[in-house]
Amino acid sequence: MARPKEDHLAIHLDTVSLRYRLAKQQLGSIKEYFAHMLSGSLVYEDLWGLKDIDLKIARGEAVGVVGPNGAGKTTLAKVIAGVLRPTRGRRRVRGVIAPLLELGTGFDYELTGYENIYLNALLLGRRKREVTAEIDSIIEFSGLEEFIHSPIRNYSSGMIARLGFSIATGWVPDVLILDEVLAVGDVRFLDRCHDRLKTFRESGTTLVLISHVTSTVLDYCERCVWLERGVMQADGPAEEVLDRYEKAMHVPAPVTEAAEPQPDATEDPEGEEASEPASEAVAVAAGD
Repeated sequence: MARPKEDHLAIHLDTVSLRYRLAKQQLGSIKEYFAHMLSGSLVYEDLWGLKDIDLKIARGEAVGVVGPNGAGKTTLAKVIAGVLRPTRGRRRVRGVIAPLLELGTGFDYELTGYENIYLNALLLGRRKREVTAEIDSIIEFSGLEEFIHSPIRNYSSGMIARLGFSIATGWVPDVLILDEVLAVGDVRFLDRCHDRLKTFRESGTTLVLISHVTSTVLDYCERCVWLERGVMQADGPAEEVLDRYEKAMHVPAPVTEAAEPQPDATEDPEGEEASEPASEAVAVAAGD
């Protein structure tokens, strides 16, 4: 697959790696942590969430990201969104980013849905007057009119996803990042999501879609990236990459031959009782 020219790029990750440092000791409190830190006894283990990722995504392109749990998909999304800074390498993203990463990110569960629209939109870089101008359409799109003045701690995961998607897509972004968002929600809402994403694509929005559902990636993306343990395994046409990924992930169940039924050790083939005890019959068979 031909790669876009630099001036047409929306996202460019140049040999990006990201390292997590995990303390090996089991620390039960902040006090214990600082005690170990001040004494210099903290021992860390390096965990590389991403390793040497080279990725170029053109403006208006839709790219899916697949991989097993722990592959680095969400880490990649956070790096693109600017939530995490790479340990090595360079990240460049052009335009306004609308990231919808983890379910409930940017929400205060004690606030109402209405209040959270302002909070979440402001965190995404929108101004208050912009939110005020669009809040009615955001609520209408979410379909949560009856619950919008209730604290979102009472919302289901599907309702939270609907509200988050409605806020993130309340304005046409330059780059839209969706991390497993389309895996929840009812059929009617997913249809509305599909229509909105289609409109965004026609408007030139760049889409990065992370999903475990390969059919969803095929529906929205012409290109796919496959990650495994932070390493890019493949990058190319979605159908080809997903076919390779599904074959690699498929582990056939072990085939075992069914044991043939054996005659009862206490009976002979004619149905009469054997003259010797079962324990002796087993011993004789073992000796043959």
